[in-house]
Amino acid sequence: MFSFCVDPDTLDRVRWMACFLTTGKHLSFYSSFATVLLLLALTAPTALAFGFGAAMAARAPLAPVRWIGKSYIAIVRGVPDIAFFLFFVIALDQAFEWLRHKALCPDWDQPIRQGNDFVVCDAAKLPLGNSAQWVHEAYGFFVAILTFALVFGAFAGNVLYGAMRTVPHAQMETAEAYGMTRSQAFWRILVPQMWVYAIPGLSNLWMVLIKATPLLFLLGVEDIVYWARELGGSKTTRFTDYPHGDWRVWYFLGLLVFYLCFTRLSEIALERLTRRLSRGQATLGGEALRKAGA
Repeated sequence: MFSFCVDPDTLDRVRWMACFLTTGKHLSFYSSFATVLLLLALTAPTALAFGFGAAMAARAPLAPVRWIGKSYIAIVRGVPDIAFFLFFVIALDQAFEWLRHKALCPDWDQPIRQGNDFVVCDAAKLPLGNSAQWVHEAYGFFVAILTFALVFGAFAGNVLYGAMRTVPHAQMETAEAYGMTRSQAFWRILVPQMWVYAIPGLSNLWMVLIKATPLLFLLGVEDIVYWARELGGSKTTRFTDYPHGDWRVWYFLGLLVFYLCFTRLSEIALERLTRRLSRGQATLGGEALRKAGA
């Protein structure tokens, strides 16, 4: 906040707005953009790892492993995201506390489930009651990343499973005929080629993930949508030194511009990635690149 932001009533319009936009809550609003970007940066590779593991499990030769992979993909994809976010976070948090309770409090003689309450010993609580505020926020953010990754990992698994099936099986048979093991053929022949077929589906999934970031509010994380609604709502002198009317339309208009610009940059990056992966491949994209080079 600027040095002249002492008495808001004596400020002209420009200075009043400068002071208003540099309050502590607005700084939290600005930092929430970094929170969303960090969530995307961590969730995308984690979800891709979950998806790749699910796709490998879905095509495993062992039936139990194959059932696990296909069940994970089918169940998570079939549950509405908002229901999954509301239920799974509570279940995951209680599962962590239950495991810690069993390990740290073996002498506990009371039931954990007491009616509608879930009661564990103080040492098993996550985070601990005496933990700093940043620990609580970091734990909530970690649970949010894990929840997003599990949800979008199922969709990524479905995309990668289809991409693996698209690679001609004759190439795998040829590789094995030349002496490659099944594992070598998978990593050297199938995996490098499947990305070309997976990129369109993963691109759409990335866009959906960007649009799903406002669900952070359901997980207790103060994201950009939360702050836009909080700061844009009508304020009177009773609640703030900078009273104003309902400005939510301007805050949400700013979020609209942010999301449109970010998705456009994502489209450009994904187009370049698709061109790079298509180079030298026996696909329509690869053929177009060969003709352009000729």
